[in-house]
Amino acid sequence: MSEKNHPIKGILHSLGLVFGDIGTSPIYTLTVVFLLMKPTHDNVLGVLSLIFWTLVFLVFVQFDWLAMSLSRRGEGGKIVLKEILVSLLPTRTASVLITTITFVGVSLLMGDSILTPAISILSAVEGAVLIPGLENLSRNMILLISAFIAIVLFSVQSRGTEKVAGAFGPITGVWFISLVLVGITAIMEAPEVLNALNPYWGAHFLMSNRFAGFIALGEIILCATGGEALYADMGHLGAKPIRQAWIGVFAALSINYLGQGAFVLKHPEAKNVLFEMVFHYAKTLYVPFLVLSIAATVIASQAMISGMFSMVYQGITTRIMPMFKVDYTSVERRSQIYIGSVNWALLIAVLFIMFEFRESSRLASAYGLAVTGTMVLTSIMMTWIFFLKKKPLLSAMAFIIVLVDAVYMFSNFYKIPHGGYWSLILASFPLGMIVLYTRGQKRLYRMMEFMPLEDFLHKFRRVYASTSRVSGTALFLIKDAKEVPFYIIQTMFYHGIIYEDNIFVSIIKRDDPFGVTGFFKPDLSDGLRVFEVQMGYMEVVDIEEILREADIEERSVFYGLEDIITSNPVWKVFHFIKRNTPPFINFYKLPPKKLHGVLTKVNM
Repeated sequence: MSEKNHPIKGILHSLGLVFGDIGTSPIYTLTVVFLLMKPTHDNVLGVLSLIFWTLVFLVFVQFDWLAMSLSRRGEGGKIVLKEILVSLLPTRTASVLITTITFVGVSLLMGDSILTPAISILSAVEGAVLIPGLENLSRNMILLISAFIAIVLFSVQSRGTEKVAGAFGPITGVWFISLVLVGITAIMEAPEVLNALNPYWGAHFLMSNRFAGFIALGEIILCATGGEALYADMGHLGAKPIRQAWIGVFAALSINYLGQGAFVLKHPEAKNVLFEMVFHYAKTLYVPFLVLSIAATVIASQAMISGMFSMVYQGITTRIMPMFKVDYTSVERRSQIYIGSVNWALLIAVLFIMFEFRESSRLASAYGLAVTGTMVLTSIMMTWIFFLKKKPLLSAMAFIIVLVDAVYMFSNFYKIPHGGYWSLILASFPLGMIVLYTRGQKRLYRMMEFMPLEDFLHKFRRVYASTSRVSGTALFLIKDAKEVPFYIIQTMFYHGIIYEDNIFVSIIKRDDPFGVTGFFKPDLSDGLRVFEVQMGYMEVVDIEEILREADIEERSVFYGLEDIITSNPVWKVFHFIKRNTPPFINFYKLPPKKLHGVLTKVNM
């Protein structure tokens, strides 16, 4: 029975891979809310009510119901939404707008990938100060321990996570059970917190506190961070196990938040609510719980790192990002990838954020802006898709979610001068790279000298018939067989290198996420054939294996390289990126001994 069809195994894997981020949010959410608000009876019930209904609307409705109903071959995520929407749009202008929205959404998610490990690990390590004898643990020591955990986590990525991933689900499952048990214990002392399930208390809180209540929404939204993982990770596990696991996760989170609220009612002086609650009710189990919480935050961070690798890989295959070097860490599962440059850049950024903010409560002031920004963009795209598909009820529901997301996003604007600007700065780096790379590639393509296929064939037939040929087969990598790039003209006509069998290999990215096919198209001429490889944008392909299946035994593989000459500072940066990332040929795992890069000078 496959993983997707085995219910228990699917649920356990979902717990480890999907719910780590949202599952560790109880460590810090209520703590930072009550740094802003006084823990009065009405405020506690109001905050709990808003947390409960936020989980209902922004995770259950937005992602579990609406988003997960939109997929392509079981795959979800921002790029899938973009592909669905672009296929429905009639005009190119609208497609450009959606592409821009997708770029911004992907960039915000990447910025979030830096903040999540930093706040999760810091907040868990801060719980150590409650251990007898460690009460005076210095802030610098907490930072060093957190940094050490982060360094170890990022250092093991190159070895692959497949072997340890099997343990993620059970550990996260124990974490959720712990949250439920301590939550129930606290609720029994103050059962009146169950009244918070009535949305009246949430509305009463906002009306009573007005602007302060609106600002508090910026911290309350932290309870839903990681909600988008339900949709983004559909392709790995399937929708059914994620939905089944979410029911249990939702119950565990709700019970724990209610328990924390009950504890605050009885102990309004509490600062680090979850850890103080566990210490109060189960002092002898506190150290194991602390270790478990650190393990849970590491798992949440691991899921975010793996998600980042997948996002960058999608960006490479959809040609919106440079060709970063990709390593494959599993023979059995090609989806297990490692991108070294991304990994170390992430680690440096995470360490910088830890030492910049120093405390999880201060870091919470930067956290949330990227999360709510991506939620708004996702809900806008969903509304548009349902509208174009003529599903008015779902479209109206999605539009209501847009309004709710927007309220949370605007409440986070207050964070911008208090550290929230880091969220925007972090997102600006991937966004800037995406915009520069896509614009640069388009301009480079325009500047290249292409020969129309008919003109090329006319010349090729004459040269092929009159020139001595090299025995064997040569492959020439091209984007589209309708236009022949200059490097092929250079190789064949200027340098006189023509093989007995010349094959144009065209690699085409399909709109759907999975599936790989390779096939010969009709011959162009004697000695000239076209072999087309079509691949889903989530596929990790081995081109050499596909060629062998088609009985192609090449002697040489030719591909084009550009030597960019420019005085424009923007294009100089683009040239730097191109020069310092591997050529696309490395991405497709072709035999290095057969490769011949042909350089073409391009003046931009």
